[in-house]
Amino acid sequence: MPGDAGSPAEPFLRITEIFHSIQGESTWAGLPCTFVRLTGCPLRCVWCDTAYAFHGGERLTLSQIVDRVRATGTPLVEVTGGEPLAHANAFPLVEMLLDEDFTVLVETSGAFDVAPLDARAHKIMDLKCPGSGESHRNLWQNLEHLGPGDEVKFVVKDRTDYEWMKEVITERALDARVADGSLRALLVSPVWGEIDLEELAGWILGDKLPVRFQTQLHKLIWGPKRRGV
Repeated sequence: MPGDAGSPAEPFLRITEIFHSIQGESTWAGLPCTFVRLTGCPLRCVWCDTAYAFHGGERLTLSQIVDRVRATGTPLVEVTGGEPLAHANAFPLVEMLLDEDFTVLVETSGAFDVAPLDARAHKIMDLKCPGSGESHRNLWQNLEHLGPGDEVKFVVKDRTDYEWMKEVITERALDARVADGSLRALLVSPVWGEIDLEELAGWILGDKLPVRFQTQLHKLIWGPKRRGV
């Protein structure tokens, strides 16, 4: 795991890329967004599409990162990875961006404690389905720290993942939390190229699930292999 603890005067993070694009997922999909992709992730989901962010990266101070984000001129920012919350300095970075009046989304695997995140940030948190190979890493107490601005995402590979998701939604009363507004949304994201979209949509409609079916818009625009989009 790349280090992320600089000197007290100049804390830093390793950054794989900072880029300006169209937000491809979540309830924020379609909006121009600046992405800050941190380097390093201890998870190894079998369908991961950002394995290039596991290693390397450019060492940047938090101030340098904020400067680069500011230069794009876009008010919406997503801090992603890798796994951003595996790095202690991601938390002050989020706070710095919020203090600059950016709207900040934090995309996290759900395997790390989200409680220390600034409450002004919007958490988009995965719950890893069995098909990821990492469902044992889900930190279930994170659900207690999600609020009205936050979203839970399920990346679904097959029918087994779908049935697992349904069970979690019911057992954890996530549908009730969406209905009463204490959680922003439940997202269902198909693994690219692994599951028939019409079939998945049919399951959702048949079960009347209170979820938002999303595809990865950026992949529809630029293709599944393009980086920096």
